[in-house]
Amino acid sequence: MFDIVDNQPDFILINKHPGVSVHKDDNDTALLQEVQNTIDSAPLYLIHRLDKMTSGLLLLGKNQQTASELSQAFAKREVEKFYLAISDKKPKKKQGLIKGDMAKSRRSMWKLILSNENPAITQFFSASADGYRVFICKPRTGKTHQIRVALKSVGSPIVGDPIYTPTSKSDRGYLHAFALAFEFNGKSYRYQLDPSNDTKLGDLWQRPAIKQQITDWQQPQLLNWPKIK
Repeated sequence: MFDIVDNQPDFILINKHPGVSVHKDDNDTALLQEVQNTIDSAPLYLIHRLDKMTSGLLLLGKNQQTASELSQAFAKREVEKFYLAISDKKPKKKQGLIKGDMAKSRRSMWKLILSNENPAITQFFSASADGYRVFICKPRTGKTHQIRVALKSVGSPIVGDPIYTPTSKSDRGYLHAFALAFEFNGKSYRYQLDPSNDTKLGDLWQRPAIKQQITDWQQPQLLNWPKIK
């Protein structure tokens, strides 16, 4: 369900496994409760969210004040976030900026539209690897399904995504919260979690060409990210 990445006095960082909901689903045990039981903690607070199919770094507060402060940092775009994704379709452009308002579509889907009143903004690079396309994304906003919709909009829906590419059969939806950087109480924190180092996170990450591409992106904050106009 999860692994503990770091356990600080005011927050805990976990690696959420794919297919685990951050909320209680039907007969599932609530994730926060499971983490709380593991570390013998008082109630934990969700600071941000990851979709059920998404694995990787998830930050939980150990008290309301910490959760409030860090949630506001996310809302104010003061937290650096980087995600990895895999598609089996070539994108319309190899790198760049995906920007536009998001609107509800059919069922649980969202779509990108041409207006820019309150746009979702995603910077990305991609690389070809063993017949797949590997993406590193830097979302500057935190909209629901933002990266999933952004990559679909450039012709590269994520492998195994049950909503945006339901015909794609895979062991999981290949989106992973790769890195987080933020400041809290005057101290800087930077975390990174390479999915190719953990076989529980999916078979495709283990392909040599994909592993190599992730290695090439080991310092995502230093990449020459496309400019936001």
